[in-house]
Amino acid sequence: MNIAFLDLNAAYRELSAQLEEAALRALRSGWYIGGPEVGDFEADFAAYCQANHAIGVANGLEALEIALQAFNIGPGDEVILPANTFIATWLAVERRGATIVPIEPDPETYNITLEAVSEALSARTRALIPVHLYGQPADIQGLMALAAERNFVVIEDAAQCHGSRCRGRRIGAIAHAATWSFYPSKNLGALGDGGAITTNDSKAAQHMQQLRNYGSQKKYVHALTGTNSRLDPVQASMLAVKLRLLDEWNARRQKIADFYLEALADADLVLPKVPDWATPVWHLFVVRHPNRDKLMDGLRAQGIETLIHYPIPPHLQGAFSHLGYRQGSFPITEQLAQEAFSLPMGPHLSEAHAECVVAALKELLA
Repeated sequence: MNIAFLDLNAAYRELSAQLEEAALRALRSGWYIGGPEVGDFEADFAAYCQANHAIGVANGLEALEIALQAFNIGPGDEVILPANTFIATWLAVERRGATIVPIEPDPETYNITLEAVSEALSARTRALIPVHLYGQPADIQGLMALAAERNFVVIEDAAQCHGSRCRGRRIGAIAHAATWSFYPSKNLGALGDGGAITTNDSKAAQHMQQLRNYGSQKKYVHALTGTNSRLDPVQASMLAVKLRLLDEWNARRQKIADFYLEALADADLVLPKVPDWATPVWHLFVVRHPNRDKLMDGLRAQGIETLIHYPIPPHLQGAFSHLGYRQGSFPITEQLAQEAFSLPMGPHLSEAHAECVVAALKELLA
């Protein structure tokens, strides 16, 4: 038995003819920076997210940085964000020179809560970055209501939740901006790196478009101190093909998640909990157990690949040692890092393989 955590090659095989046709079209166009492939994808992705604007960039990290810069977040400003997230969320704030204010997640949903954000607010709070972790949305409407009351910007880290909904509304057009990664393993993944920002704020969108292109709207005229972060046309053409199937592929993920939730309901595992107002897209299916490593070793021995998201929290990484956090600073986050692991999940995971995963887990837990 050989069950991959995520079979990216299967995704290519399903769409190979369409992807190759799109790549050839992009290559023959003569546009290798910008051009119609990028513009068309930006328009389609904005419409999908029910947003007014989408700005393609090189990757998810730079999407966060550019969004923060567009809203003038920098030195002296505090930015509240989750303690339990991929390091890119923290890196973007650090690179803007702003102050990182980490908060613990809800131990059941793994997302930050309105209550935790409220407690972390100060006179210097200028922004909040909620991360819709593992493909499940945080309560973005509640957070936006608090932001309106306390006057701070909300920039969603939506890198894992392409297509998810909060109270019926798609993620991507609720906050002041949402940032996206199109890393190949994402629900909407390119065949390389890529990212985007969506927003309804026309002024911010204009700034973002300039910032990604050396701060320029007109060649050799640089009004802002920007960077070089552009989604290339070949990747845009790949994403355009995959966008048309995103809802269908998310539905396949939902079917696998439903099976896991039912089949493992009585197992000695902490399973994901979904609020009734959330529509997740199951980027990851994360479970918890105190003997996580032993379970993962047992599954590996049977040819089943699992992963840890994420084994070392940002506050314990050497990159952030200067912030002075230590083991025990964020106990919930640290417990998640020690107990959580992700089961195979993806639109090409077969029902038979999902059944094998469950059977192997139950045997190990018996």
